[in-house]
Amino acid sequence: MTVSAGPGPGPSADGYDAVVLAGGGAKRLGGADKPGVAVGGRALLDRVLGACRDAGRTVVVGGRRPTVRPVVWTREDPPGGGPLAALAAGVRQLATPPDGAVVVLSADLPFLGPSTVRRLVDALGADGHEGVVLTDPDGRDQPLVAAYRAEPLRREIALLATEYGSPAGLPLRLLVRELDLDRIEAGPFASFDCDTWDDIAVARARIREHGTVLEEWITAVKDDLGVDLDVDTHLLLDLARDAAHGVARPAAPLTTFLVGYAAASAGGGPEAVAEAVRKATALARRWAEETEQRPDGSGT
Repeated sequence: MTVSAGPGPGPSADGYDAVVLAGGGAKRLGGADKPGVAVGGRALLDRVLGACRDAGRTVVVGGRRPTVRPVVWTREDPPGGGPLAALAAGVRQLATPPDGAVVVLSADLPFLGPSTVRRLVDALGADGHEGVVLTDPDGRDQPLVAAYRAEPLRREIALLATEYGSPAGLPLRLLVRELDLDRIEAGPFASFDCDTWDDIAVARARIREHGTVLEEWITAVKDDLGVDLDVDTHLLLDLARDAAHGVARPAAPLTTFLVGYAAASAGGGPEAVAEAVRKATALARRWAEETEQRPDGSGT
């Protein structure tokens, strides 16, 4: 049963729809609400929804909860009927054209990014296969990190429902073994899923590694503030450094706040941010130059 309406009737010609499976009992997590477990300050489900944010329509199969963006909610019949029943319930909520792409994802992929989803969709569009699945570093197929053509997906679900009476309780491999699949490889963490608390601990530790933590933090802040804007973080960091060095340390956060306010007042967008940063950086440098000059105008 669908419990809320979502955006858009379907994907554009080069777009896709998405089904995210967010049910299951999470037995290895002691029955915890796995999609709601936070990694890097964001629920696992929200992280996956961020990876497929370009979808024309997104269906989440599972218990309804607050999410970072609007989705269509539905449940498998019966609840807890397994991944194939959940996928069948999700696909029923889509109006994807027969040759269109349906991206299928589990809700426990903390490191899946939009670029991997786009690779799956592009690979599906580039050949005649019925689906493209991600393979993990050991070469194993990941059918819940995949893109499928809508018509073959619906066809095989219907055939299985006819043969077995219902998709409930059936393993997903019965579906994928009947499809003509292509495969792509991704980085070592793209298909990393969180089945145990040890997996959660590994994911949380990796996010805080040097070289990762800043990007993760900025993404989490944008999600919580409802900011959908890609900005040059290095540009902002350079500005904060110039303000802290040339004026005073507290000037750094205050200046970046004012830059954001100015950019929003100018209509928002990366160009507005870049222009506000340019002006503030120039001011910080002029301020520093004055500080370094002698009263007669010569350098120190």
